[in-house]
Amino acid sequence: MEDTQSVVRLMDSTTSKIQQLQKAFAELESHRAVTLNLQWKQLEEHFHGLQKSLKRRFTELEDQEKEFETKIVQSTEMLEKRQAAVIAKEQASLQRLQEKRDAAVSAIAIALEKHRTPCSVEPAIINCEVQDGPSILEEKPEDSIETECVIEDTGKSFQDGDVEVKSYPELVNLCRNMDSEGLHKFISDNRKNLAALREEIPLALRAAISPASLVLDSLNGFYNSDVSISDAKKDANLLGLRRTCIMLLECLSALLNTLETDSISSEISEIVKGRAKAIAEEWDPKLDELDVDANNGNSLEAHAFLQLLATFRINSSFNQENLSKLIPMVSRRRQTADLCRSLGLSDRMPGVIDVLINNGRHIDAVNLAFAFELTQQFLPVSLLKSYLNEASKTSTPLNSGNASPIVQNDVNEKELSALKAVLKCIEDHKLEEQYPVDPLQKRVLQLEKAKADKKKATEVAKPQSKRPRPNGVGNGPRVNNVVTENFYPRMTDRYPQPVYNRPYAYPGLTSTHVTSFMGAPAYNSPPGHDFFGNGYHYQAPYLH
Repeated sequence: MEDTQSVVRLMDSTTSKIQQLQKAFAELESHRAVTLNLQWKQLEEHFHGLQKSLKRRFTELEDQEKEFETKIVQSTEMLEKRQAAVIAKEQASLQRLQEKRDAAVSAIAIALEKHRTPCSVEPAIINCEVQDGPSILEEKPEDSIETECVIEDTGKSFQDGDVEVKSYPELVNLCRNMDSEGLHKFISDNRKNLAALREEIPLALRAAISPASLVLDSLNGFYNSDVSISDAKKDANLLGLRRTCIMLLECLSALLNTLETDSISSEISEIVKGRAKAIAEEWDPKLDELDVDANNGNSLEAHAFLQLLATFRINSSFNQENLSKLIPMVSRRRQTADLCRSLGLSDRMPGVIDVLINNGRHIDAVNLAFAFELTQQFLPVSLLKSYLNEASKTSTPLNSGNASPIVQNDVNEKELSALKAVLKCIEDHKLEEQYPVDPLQKRVLQLEKAKADKKKATEVAKPQSKRPRPNGVGNGPRVNNVVTENFYPRMTDRYPQPVYNRPYAYPGLTSTHVTSFMGAPAYNSPPGHDFFGNGYHYQAPYLH
């Protein structure tokens, strides 16, 4: 405002300044020695024009200032109104939150009172009332009651909500009754529909008093003390049980992923984590006893151990470097990438991929490179070509014809498996433009044709029995075609089916891959489609 007033004063003094200038000009004109071309009228008009221009500009600035001040006032009023509305909403939200908090505290107090009453009964007698019937007194040991109380206090009960399972409502009853053995048997009986079971088990687990405790109970018998490590690979019952345990751990993880952080903390309590950690510490030393088959990247024991750590969030209690060394044991399983992320091992994947490459497992290395976006560091096409080069080096010395037919057939099978694995990898990761598949497909057709020709030749070489003539002539064998009994020995089963005297049996273990080149595994796809929903493979029926 002071600047505006000073400008106004200066503009008002313009007239007096012009008058003073006029007097000075008159005095100058009286003393002039020559005629001046510039007349006073011209100077006066010039200065009056400047004065009018300044006043007009000043008026415009004042109008703009008033308009700006009006906008400021309006904006201030709008901000005050919005601030008042926000404060009102905050107060309303706080009030609703306080009401919900009071209701929750009241509900918790009532629930604790109900749970505390049966747990504090001295003679350990539980009153179970049946609708429209008399009450029944059932006496239970104190240890059983204490266990039930721990389950009730450590897990969030999902029984309050409605659990809808469309295909298998029996799952809800099994989970509600915390029947882990019955759950195992039900999954075994319905093994043909494992994909549907896998979708509905997370929903059914909500009916359990403590889903986490139920899954931990289901892990009993994962390591059978009566079965050695080597025999466990042939025990179809034990293998099926282990696959079921892994699926239940994954289903519990899927359920927990749908919950909020607070709900997960209440479900996976410290007591439950303690149980899970105790099981993991018991399993950890047994992984050192795994045989060479674990190096094929399909180890159930290593997978179950890592899934246990990921599901119950206890991986921080174990050495990260040791955990990363287990990844090559499960590299062929489709859950490997998600497991590594859940366990916080993503930054260690370059080292894992190096280990796979050094062991000749290039296909696994390519899959993990794509999963963790490391294809710039590990070039997929280069790895696949290197894998096929190793295969061709192995088969080249035997192509001279000196090798026996059996050995030659095995080598051809290995090369065929390698080619099919590379073609599948190229298709999965869409590498056709970088790695043309036509030469590979031609080689596959060539090997398959050679395989079919050898099979036909073998069938032709087998002796053909003659049918007897109606008149009885020719029933006797010709002397020059007599074949001794030992000349064509009977082909025995290469992998005889073992017999198990157990109350129930799972499918037998059937290798789905051929021994690899230079220690590297072949990547075969099994001919059947008997798979678990999570990638587990059942090739033979198992019954309870």
